[in-house]
Amino acid sequence: MKFKAEIDVMPHDARLDPQGKAVTHSMPSIGLNNVNEVCVGKFITMEIEAASEAEATATAETASKKLLANLIMESFHIRVKAI
Repeated sequence: MKFKAEIDVMPHDARLDPQGKAVTHSMPSIGLNNVNEVCVGKFITMEIEAASEAEATATAETASKKLLANLIMESFHIRVKAI
């Protein structure tokens, strides 16, 4: 079966997010004075061939832990659905 994994990778709450800070500080320059604390992360999709949803989830988790996320600075959340 084919599955689609959607993976959100975000900086840990306690970590400095320089990209998010830069975006936050730029908001007033485009007239958005009411925006605070922007956090910038990554959204990744993967098509996975697997026998089950559990196997597809395990594949996405391995990819996230070993390649897609820096676990010292980031966390990730995975959603898997059949396609």
